[in-house]
This record gives sequence, C-alpha cells and structure tokens, in this order.
Amino acid sequence: QVQLVESGGGLVQAGGSLRLSCAASGRTFSHYRVGWFRQAPGKEREFVASIGWSGSTTSYANSVKGRFTISRDNAKTTVYLQMNSLKPEDTAVYYCAQGVPGKYDYWGQGTQVTVSS
Repeated sequence: QVQLVESGGGLVQAGGSLRLSCAASGRTFSHYRVGWFRQAPGKEREFVASIGWSGSTTSYANSVKGRFTISRDNAKTTVYLQMNSLKPEDTAVYYCAQGVPGKYDYWGQGTQVTVSS
C-alpha cells in the first residue's frame, strides 16, 4: 500500500518561509517522479513543482519559479518543497503526488499553507 504523508504546513506572514515534506512508503521511492500541487478555496488544483527520480530534473510553475525549490532524499524516501518569499496568493492546501510523467497515481492527504498579508 503506497502512502504519502505531507507535513510542514502552517500560518506564516507574507515574505516568510516554510518547508513542506512528503514522506513516502509502499513502493520503491527512487523509481518515481514526485510532484507538488496546490488547491486554493474555490479554485482548481494546480501544479506547483515536480522532481525526477534522481533529483536531477525539476520543473516549476511560473508563479513559484525563483521562490520555491523542490528536492528529494531517496535514502529517506522524502521530497521537500522549500517555499521562500511567500505571498498571500500562495495560500492553499498543498498535496504531493507520486507517479510517472503525466500520470500521478498516488496522492497525499494535503497540508494547509496560509500566508497572511
């Protein structure tokens, strides 16, 4: 049974930082790409960032490029999302997902990030 558990969300002031973690279990972690997505109230879920199996390939949404950094530690089966210079529009529930490019088949339960102005 594959499980993804996000943590690290919380309330932060604009300009602040948070680091989200996504701990995975249940299948060979290093074989799969991991992505972060977010969903704000009343909006559709959107892509934030993703990282390939080795960590050498990353992708970011334009809205977070230069502020967020995705990384992974395959030994700890964990992916991180370092979020700096946070803005109120970054407020959302953040989800991690695991899969292959174009298809994420397992999702976590999400962690709330709230950025106050």
